[in-house]
Amino acid sequence: MTAIIDTPPPGDALSNGICGLQSDERLRLRTLDRYQVLDSQPEPQFDRIVTLAKRALRVPIALISLVDEERQWFKARDGLSVDQTPRSLAFCDHAIRRREVMVVEDAQLDPRFQDNPLVTGEPGIRFYAGAPLITHDGQALGTVCVIDLVPRSFDAADQETLTDLAAIVMDELELRLANRELAVLAQTDPLTGALNRRTFFSLSEREMGRRRRTGCDIAVLVLDIDHFKKVNDTYGHNVGDRVLAQFAGQIGQTIRVQDVFARIGGEEFGLILPDTSVAKALKTADRLRRVVEQTPVQVENGTLQVTVSLGVTSILSGETSIEPALRRADQALYRAKHCGRNRVISA
Repeated sequence: MTAIIDTPPPGDALSNGICGLQSDERLRLRTLDRYQVLDSQPEPQFDRIVTLAKRALRVPIALISLVDEERQWFKARDGLSVDQTPRSLAFCDHAIRRREVMVVEDAQLDPRFQDNPLVTGEPGIRFYAGAPLITHDGQALGTVCVIDLVPRSFDAADQETLTDLAAIVMDELELRLANRELAVLAQTDPLTGALNRRTFFSLSEREMGRRRRTGCDIAVLVLDIDHFKKVNDTYGHNVGDRVLAQFAGQIGQTIRVQDVFARIGGEEFGLILPDTSVAKALKTADRLRRVVEQTPVQVENGTLQVTVSLGVTSILSGETSIEPALRRADQALYRAKHCGRNRVISA
């Protein structure tokens, strides 16, 4: 029995140089992160696949392996006790560089693996076959692989079975990603990335329920970009959209992870600050005001100065919804506009 020595296909990253390889690998790792599967809990649908692979292909070990930056991590495993190994030892690191099944009939005869501690020591790998997990845009996340402790062959039918199992894994991962992205789209404003109005009110009910249980303070802010209609009329809607997107990004980067920030109107945004008194909310509001004021928007002929006015209030005792607080914050915002804009007023 001889080892199958895989050679890089023409035009792959090796022939494109180190810079191309590093760029491709960064893209691959970013893609892997998008699927949010690394270090997740075991799940029956993936466990069944490795059990099926082990039974159908008559091997003692079957794995769903994901190749991270410095390790390979096993989403599912049957016949192996560890849940990860260093990437430097991973057969799968070689398999993800291909688009078809990689087969090593005898690792002791393969110069890439004959000195590998996983071959010379435990578990004593002799045979390996791995089908890459390839995304719809061509990125290889890892493999479905099978391992034996004795040399063996792996015919075309076996390779087709392994390829089909890898396709089932990718179908599940793609479906989860699509559902997650649809959920995000349903909850966010497509232009600014802030939460949308419906999600804002839904999350406000959650915070009101927490307040009823704990008695915690909740501050409510309404933010409105000053002279936004003039921006659209003078520079066009493309610049107006850029102003909205930059503004939302600035606010999103400044607030806490537990805060609820949403676009609730054209250029009007709402912000819920849990566990925050009015005094603290006023400080937060002024910090947000200054962040916006100090960061002009880039336009074709230079920069555009943008400012924001804010109304601040808090949930009062006995209030069961956010609506009364929003009205008070909106009234405070109106006074801030009337008093000259680019300021914070509380109600």
